[in-house]
Amino acid sequence: MTDTTGPLRGAVDLAALAARSRRADAGLETIDEARFQELAQMSLQTPVVIAFVSSASQQSEELARTLEEVAGAAGVVAAACDIDAQPAIAEAFQIRAVPAAVALIGGRPAPLFQGAATREQLVEVMGQVVEVARQAGAAGAAQAPAAPAEDPIPPLHQEAYDAIERGDLESAEATYDRALRDNPKDADARAGRAQVRLMSRSRTADLAAVRAAAAADPSDVDAQLAVADLDVIGGQLEDAFARLIDLVRATEGDARESVRARLIELFDVVDPADTRVLRARQALASALY
Repeated sequence: MTDTTGPLRGAVDLAALAARSRRADAGLETIDEARFQELAQMSLQTPVVIAFVSSASQQSEELARTLEEVAGAAGVVAAACDIDAQPAIAEAFQIRAVPAAVALIGGRPAPLFQGAATREQLVEVMGQVVEVARQAGAAGAAQAPAAPAEDPIPPLHQEAYDAIERGDLESAEATYDRALRDNPKDADARAGRAQVRLMSRSRTADLAAVRAAAAADPSDVDAQLAVADLDVIGGQLEDAFARLIDLVRATEGDARESVRARLIELFDVVDPADTRVLRARQALASALY
């Protein structure tokens, strides 16, 4: 069976968003590449510690909560990097497993530890970081410029995240539907609903059986749609989009409309600026007209 309740590669990861929301509530900032560059510059004056975490790791969440408290008390700037959302940063630091922590001191990285750490161990590590920063002349007080304020999570979105976390995808979809009735232009709600629907369709799918059915009958619309779903979940976006665009060309009437509608919904799962989506939209327009 294929379990699709975890992160979707190449797609909007709602589980990760929920985890980042919890970390934000706890006071630990989750960074992107632009913010990482700011922190690297900041480390010339003030030591910075970055916790590498994943929404799929309970130990990551526990480390993030404790690190924020311990680092703050030591005058160290702390932040979290979600490796699912920022794989490039994780790769740059050669992070192979989470949780893990790296210090930035004077603009230079210093690996601290990998795996879980107790509060006592974190206190000791923060002391070492402060001492090394002092010797390097980068031990100023942690007067970090505030990160750009993020818009609060709309209540219905938070309700949907909560439903996803407890595995209630039906309620999550209904909540996103409510959000879209309130605001039909809510792109985040549309993306969330698309992913929840994708997860619902595929959560118990047998990958081998689905692929076998599609290979046995290329004209079987339902079988081709099922394979495309699994390809998107696996990050094989170009394969999924190409399969359905070919199917649009080969079908007509209601069958063609169902394929077109599914393809549009799968576009919503992915970042709209993704070049693979842009190319597929152009190819779909060509196939239709």
